[in-house]
Amino acid sequence: MSPPLLILQDIALRYGPHPLFDGVSLAIGERDRICLVGRNGSGKSTLMKVIHGTVDADSGERFVQPGTHIAYLDQDPDLSSHETVRDYVAAGLPEASRDDLYQADIILAEIGLDPTLATRNLSGGERRRAAIARILVSEADILLLDEPTNHLDIATIEWLETRVKEYRGALVIISHDRAFLSHLTTTTFWLDRGRVRRLDKGFAHFEDWAETILDQERGEREKLDKLIEKETEWSHKGITARRKRNMGRMRALNALREQRARQIREVGQVKLEAYSGKVSGRKVIEARKVSKAFGDKVILKDFSLRILRGDRIGIIGPNGAGKSTLLKILTGELAPDSGTVKLGTHLEATYLDQRRSLLKDTDTVWETLSDGGDHIMVRGASKHIISYMKDFLFDASQAHTPVGALSGGERNRLLLAKTLAHPTNLLILDEPTNDLDMDTLDLLQEVLSDYDGTVLLVSHDRDFLDRTVTSTIVMEGNGQVTEYAGGYSDYLRQRKSPDPAPQASPADRMRPGSPSGKTPPQKPTARSSKKLSYKHQLRLQQLPEEMATLEKRIAKIETTLADPGFYARDPDGFALLTKELEKCQNNLAAIEEEWLELELLREEMDGP
Repeated sequence: MSPPLLILQDIALRYGPHPLFDGVSLAIGERDRICLVGRNGSGKSTLMKVIHGTVDADSGERFVQPGTHIAYLDQDPDLSSHETVRDYVAAGLPEASRDDLYQADIILAEIGLDPTLATRNLSGGERRRAAIARILVSEADILLLDEPTNHLDIATIEWLETRVKEYRGALVIISHDRAFLSHLTTTTFWLDRGRVRRLDKGFAHFEDWAETILDQERGEREKLDKLIEKETEWSHKGITARRKRNMGRMRALNALREQRARQIREVGQVKLEAYSGKVSGRKVIEARKVSKAFGDKVILKDFSLRILRGDRIGIIGPNGAGKSTLLKILTGELAPDSGTVKLGTHLEATYLDQRRSLLKDTDTVWETLSDGGDHIMVRGASKHIISYMKDFLFDASQAHTPVGALSGGERNRLLLAKTLAHPTNLLILDEPTNDLDMDTLDLLQEVLSDYDGTVLLVSHDRDFLDRTVTSTIVMEGNGQVTEYAGGYSDYLRQRKSPDPAPQASPADRMRPGSPSGKTPPQKPTARSSKKLSYKHQLRLQQLPEEMATLEKRIAKIETTLADPGFYARDPDGFALLTKELEKCQNNLAAIEEEWLELELLREEMDGP
């Protein structure tokens, strides 16, 4: 085994009176595929900069094998010192290849950027793509990628996945994109309360592993100090409870998707007028044969859609395909060139403004949420400010914290809290997942799961779409727009493979309006025609009975614990039953998840 390329030993770093991390030790070897995860504000990006060498630790040792080249993708790359995109990307080439400008042109062609573009005129997405091109041509031994998928469309993210999988060096990735991390990583570093824990498995196994650790800590809570107790309770609420709640929500979402699939089929079979009459009072938006173009660029062509109350519609497509334009047309802000859009009655629309223009740095959290009193009206119901803050993962001690002192994730959560408090039955979210940490993404998913109105969502986060929407509208370019039941993974299974044709380049797939301006078809897998193994079939038969047994036991324990005199008569017995209840609930959640995974595997093998 080759020695590690980089080693951190007992690294400590302090910002202000509190340590950011202490005693951090880790090693990065050749071809390692590492994800660095942790709570928002835990210091992931700072630790990444310590690994890179741009931030010095207060104490500890950093050792890098001589000759090791480390390249770092910052969240906010600075291109100002280079005039053109070609200049910027070529500056990342290895010293021996610094004059080989054609290498910069090759990768820029792949990623769909004109090498002669002036860096000062680039959009946020173009800046990100240029920075990715620069780091990939560096041939570095270690690539450090901090939120690489921010502001990228799905086609570019999938291209980046392919490129990174083929990369010969080591990788360390920070990302809120669960699908991206699950597809690429084989090792997990968890920065938790100032220390790094290592799991020799990828991100797909992280949540189960973290939950096990937190369960163990909760069992020893009496031995922990107050700080760790507080952190454990927060983490338990943010992970364990959320996972339990999400099992029921996933079942409800699948039921909604089946309902939406029937609606989609009916649009093609039944006249819109007849069907609209049957759902009077439930219709939110009805678009008929809508077309829209800007010069030669066709956005929509004879597009029809019916959205009913409670639908959660995802919209995907390459950057520039017209997703925001479609939102404006559906909500009546922009008129189509032809066709009609009818809005339902009594609509109260809310737009989630990710630019944070509703927040003022000088206001406190309390002042931002309050209208002057100590209660806030949340969709028609009065709620105390502190209680509402806790719904969005704020501690009561943060009530009088200035907005300017909050972290990026906390500011996003505050924006969600302020926006979603207003009465609304139509929620419009235009790329809400950009710059959000996983905690806030989980919170937003919960809010949408509990929301009883209608949602229009533009997002490039595949996992988030899978967890939230009932159907997905795909804008494929040249006015071609299709609705599929379910989330992004459902769309991949449902779409039809085109006739055999030459393989499109990544740039072609990312270019809006091109015939190949969509994700390339996946090759059919061998397992799609197979059935579950006998072991899996047997397990699928056993699980419902096990779930029923646990549910009965949980109900019996809850009835016993509900006796107001039980604790006074037998405090020890009360404590034992409480622990048993928690164990049964954890086991039920694990069994439900196992059953769901086997059901999804069975459906995948049986085919759509």
